Amino acid sequence: MPIEYDPFSESARIDPFPAYKQLRDEAPVYWCERMGAWFVSRYRDARDVLTRPDLFSSDAMMSTMLGIPPGTDLTKDPRLLQQMMQLAQAFQFGGEAGAGIPATLITADPPKHDHLRAIVNRGFTPRRVADWDARIRTIVDELMARLASEPRFDVVGDFAVPFPMTVIAEMLGVEPERRKDFKRWTDGIVGGLTGAGQRAGVIEGGFATSIAELGEYLRVAAEDRRDHPQDDLISVLVRSQEEEVLTPTETVVFGIVLLVAGNETTTNLIGSTVNQLLEHPAELQMAVDDPSLIPNVVEEALRTQSPVQHVFRRATREVEIAGQRLPENSIVGVMLGAANRDERQFEDPDRFDITRDASGHLAFGFGIHFCLGASLARMEARAAFEALVPELPTLERTGEREYGDSYLFRGLRRLELRRRA
Repeated sequence: MPIEYDPFSESARIDPFPAYKQLRDEAPVYWCERMGAWFVSRYRDARDVLTRPDLFSSDAMMSTMLGIPPGTDLTKDPRLLQQMMQLAQAFQFGGEAGAGIPATLITADPPKHDHLRAIVNRGFTPRRVADWDARIRTIVDELMARLASEPRFDVVGDFAVPFPMTVIAEMLGVEPERRKDFKRWTDGIVGGLTGAGQRAGVIEGGFATSIAELGEYLRVAAEDRRDHPQDDLISVLVRSQEEEVLTPTETVVFGIVLLVAGNETTTNLIGSTVNQLLEHPAELQMAVDDPSLIPNVVEEALRTQSPVQHVFRRATREVEIAGQRLPENSIVGVMLGAANRDERQFEDPDRFDITRDASGHLAFGFGIHFCLGASLARMEARAAFEALVPELPTLERTGEREYGDSYLFRGLRRLELRRRA
């Protein structure tokens, strides 16, 4: 039976793993006509692509960030091309006119990437991340206290969404009275980035408006922090101490990327892990009995669920992957979710086993683009599950799980739980 993998299909959105196995076994380098990309599904091939920025450019991620499948020919859709021009205008943020859509940490190649990474690393040193531990645990405690008296609740909407949102907002120094605006902007951006329905209309859903409004807020905040620094991430990135700093546009774009990377992925990780633990009561009980297994729970959930399912690269010259020749400028989809379940790398890979050594998984990427916020995400997840795991045996699911509409991210949009009688 021929393979017909469609990342926009219902089956791929809800349960892509059988298709991933078929791809690994029968077509490890698979041409997806709808995406205009070659998908790489085996672990070793995926890792090799991620570690060769000279052969595989990250500039293919730009169209992905804008909700347009890589390989889309904008010239064939005048409406979409016009929308892209409007979006480029939105990225001007009242300054640096004509700059267009700027490079980001995840779309840039060396040496631009190295320049950006060196600056933003100052905001994510081990010491600065460790300093957030106490506040993160306080936020978790506050959210858990709100849920304690509820007979039923949505663990995604009531916990997994507001938790990382609050952390990122406080890191950036967003005033409490602006949090609702911050959430509205984030929803507009994430909705424009992730939905399969957005593939032909990146402007719908308030995407460009949210980009422009959030960008203007961050631009003004960055200017203010230069003159009146505070103890927040924006101040670290724009305050010159005889070191290079981000430009106003670079600061704004980094803030936007941080929203998506820091909110959507952590939300997906928490929701998916709760669901897995409830589906595997023996593993849940092990974690209840031995809380030292919580870090293992997080790593195994990252491996098996992979909040980011794909990243994209562009071949800078003709290359060969697993015996398949790819022309220059081919778009390569690196299937993180498939690679993390490759039996060539992980024994019995579809089994959720919180005692396994899941190190080496690709959920945070690999190579120079390894996730900047990995240590923060792990800290958040561990704090969340140290609080949630003891409560989960008293909870049960109330209905169908609702997955997000996304070919890039994978996670639950709703997971209602109720307390057992």
